[in-house]
Amino acid sequence: MSNWEEFYNTHLPPADFEDNRSLLKEFCERHNRLQNRIVLVTSGGTTVPLEHNTVRFVDNFSAGTRGSSSAEYFLDHNYAVIFMHRLKSLEPFTRHFTGQQFFDMLDITDNGQSTSITVNPDSVDVFAPILAKYKQARESQMILYVSFTSVVDYMWLLRAACECLAAFEDRAVLYLAAAVSDFYIPQDMMPTHKMQSGEGAPTISLQLVPKMLAPLVSLWVPQAFVVSFKLETDENLLITKARDSLSKYKHKLVIANILQTRKHRVVFVTPNSSYEVHLSREQALQGLEIEEPIVADVVQKHSEFINSGMSRQ
Repeated sequence: MSNWEEFYNTHLPPADFEDNRSLLKEFCERHNRLQNRIVLVTSGGTTVPLEHNTVRFVDNFSAGTRGSSSAEYFLDHNYAVIFMHRLKSLEPFTRHFTGQQFFDMLDITDNGQSTSITVNPDSVDVFAPILAKYKQARESQMILYVSFTSVVDYMWLLRAACECLAAFEDRAVLYLAAAVSDFYIPQDMMPTHKMQSGEGAPTISLQLVPKMLAPLVSLWVPQAFVVSFKLETDENLLITKARDSLSKYKHKLVIANILQTRKHRVVFVTPNSSYEVHLSREQALQGLEIEEPIVADVVQKHSEFINSGMSRQ
């Protein structure tokens, strides 16, 4: 038995798994009938629980910025979007208004008989186009939101999504932007209840999470256009690690980035080439986001992939 098969055999799916699988199946069947292109965007970080009744967990810094913004740009290119995200991470459209910023855009009027809430005039030009895009995406049923918390949740949902996407063949893109944990604690090694500090500092043994790119590319969606991300802190390792991933898993594209410069520079790495996509300082000051050219390039490469017939070779 492979590592990934053993993982599924020894870890139960999340409580809402069947509900989410039904939503995925219905969404995919509808868009496959319409012959639409579709993208699975994974976004945000996964937790690693330290107890079954989880109080403490290991997390990472990912807020879901790249995935949530990319989902909007895929919608602009007429892709149906499955947005598979960490619960409470950033989401398309609402990401533009965080914290008290949203309430600052609203005015409240009470005339004694009724109360009305309006968007203040200074904010209409900002709020209206984003709201219009959100309404269009929801009313046309072009986006499906599915959430996870732990790395186990993520793994179950990823496989379920792939089962539904397989029917799209080369019309499917997998844009795997989630920051998935590399290490975890197997369920049979985890305490049931909250660890007690009175018992002293715990010794925690982490194991490697199976790399799901292997079965995903070779078995689950072998004809899809699969894009993975590689985050490094050492520039000298960036291209080498990306090419190693392509060589090992045989997918189509790695988008590589350095932690400190990820918001304005990435490197597209394919089996045969590499090139940079970056924002200038002027573009960033104008409010442009690097995810816009990233998604535009992915869409172009996906079209070339379909037209070349490479998925059927």
